[in-house]
Amino acid sequence: MNKLTSIIIPTYNGLALLERCIDAIRNHTDKAQTPYEIIIVDDGSSDNTAQWCVDQQLRLITQSTNRGFPAACNKGLRLASGDRLVLLNNDVIVSSGWLLHMGKALESAGNVGLVGPMSNYANGRQQQDTAYNDMNQFHLQAAKQLHSQAGYYEPVLRLVGLCLLFERELLNTIGELDERFGLGHYEDDDFCYRARAQGYQLLLCRNVLVHHEGHASFSKHNAQHIKHLLERNKQLFMDKWQVDPALFH
Repeated sequence: MNKLTSIIIPTYNGLALLERCIDAIRNHTDKAQTPYEIIIVDDGSSDNTAQWCVDQQLRLITQSTNRGFPAACNKGLRLASGDRLVLLNNDVIVSSGWLLHMGKALESAGNVGLVGPMSNYANGRQQQDTAYNDMNQFHLQAAKQLHSQAGYYEPVLRLVGLCLLFERELLNTIGELDERFGLGHYEDDDFCYRARAQGYQLLLCRNVLVHHEGHASFSKHNAQHIKHLLERNKQLFMDKWQVDPALFH
């Protein structure tokens, strides 16, 4: 019997992005092959996100304030029913077969802990040059990649948190995301570091491509604020582990 996957999506005043994200999941994930549930964690949005989620019959957690990406993910993880868990940004559009093939990567060896896809907007090994100009072209490119690079899994030291798949066993072993990272950035580096410290392998699923708008949730903050957040959180990581996270990118 196929395992249930809980897809957890934090969101904050990004209803248009969320609608596209949910539409893509529903259109490009075969529930017979990969059963899933969607959990939305709404961080006090004022754009009718909560009502839309109710109308769409999505599992919903509402928070009165925006406590940041790590805290929202943890709220969703606590509610999740699945044996497998996905943390997904609300500005990501998935492609056909994404969950099935990321699941195959997760099952490819006994010590695989975290799996991530390729994307048009990421940093590190997950960044991919793309030639598409619209979503139709994106899905065509993703479909070709799915078959041309089937079973191509690359061991990496770090995965970006835009789309992460893992078993509940990993969560039970290493714990939740560290909420000291506030609004976000470097909580994914920390999660990956802790997974590797417990002997888990991280795999990049090179045959799965997702579209990522990139920093959509942070565009509401000015550049100086983002720069300060990045500097602060990098220092938090270094203070915690006594290592520069850039070594793993």
